[in-house]
Amino acid sequence: MNYTYIHSGQRPFFNLKTRGGVEVTGVRPADHPWHTGLSLAIAHVGAANFWGGPTFVRGQGYRQLPNNGTIRHDGFEERTAAGFRERLSWITEQGERVATELRTVETATHEDHWTLDFGTEIANATRTSLIFGSPTTNGRPDAGYGGLLWRGPASFTGGKVFGARMGELSPWLGFVTPQATLVFIAPAPTWWFVRSEPFAAVCPAPFFHEETTLRAGEVLRLRYRVVIADGAWDETRIRACSPPVVGGLFSGE
Repeated sequence: MNYTYIHSGQRPFFNLKTRGGVEVTGVRPADHPWHTGLSLAIAHVGAANFWGGPTFVRGQGYRQLPNNGTIRHDGFEERTAAGFRERLSWITEQGERVATELRTVETATHEDHWTLDFGTEIANATRTSLIFGSPTTNGRPDAGYGGLLWRGPASFTGGKVFGARMGELSPWLGFVTPQATLVFIAPAPTWWFVRSEPFAAVCPAPFFHEETTLRAGEVLRLRYRVVIADGAWDETRIRACSPPVVGGLFSGE
């Protein structure tokens, strides 16, 4: 298996390897110890921070608040060699469950790469509306992170980025290093948070520029594909593995 899935800490996360055994995720780096491999993390869910670390407060900057929530693994509905279906709860630092989640992961192996499909359904478990946002919607430019976060290892710093720059719309984004290539694919054009310096990080960020309000009982659905390959792909090869998504499923399969 080319990944491990770990439930310890603030939220579940994946450690990923290429088919050739190259580690392509960084876990709890010294600069941002709340960055963990590949994980679902959102900095502004109502008053709670499910990203970790300090919270950006409009007019005050980053402040460490008593609001770091936990995404708790509640159990697997199904587990196979190719993936799983998982139930989770989003719990605030004060112990309130504000959302429930059904997460679906499917993997597939190809001749020169493998893919991880990540789908989630996040349901508002409160009696009021939940507002999903980012540091940018709270006033900090170019910090619209929140969604499926990938943190690369230190050796990936300075990698090449294809498809979109910070805050731009695109259905895909490629991150290329001499050791490995990762391609992140969304069902439709989405905003992207991406850094190559001073560290490698990619996050399809649906709340980059705009907040989303989830009313009581409503469900937020997100779906992404991550392609993991050995070596450096060029843009033509990256585009060739970035199909559109129709009805929540990747077309042509």
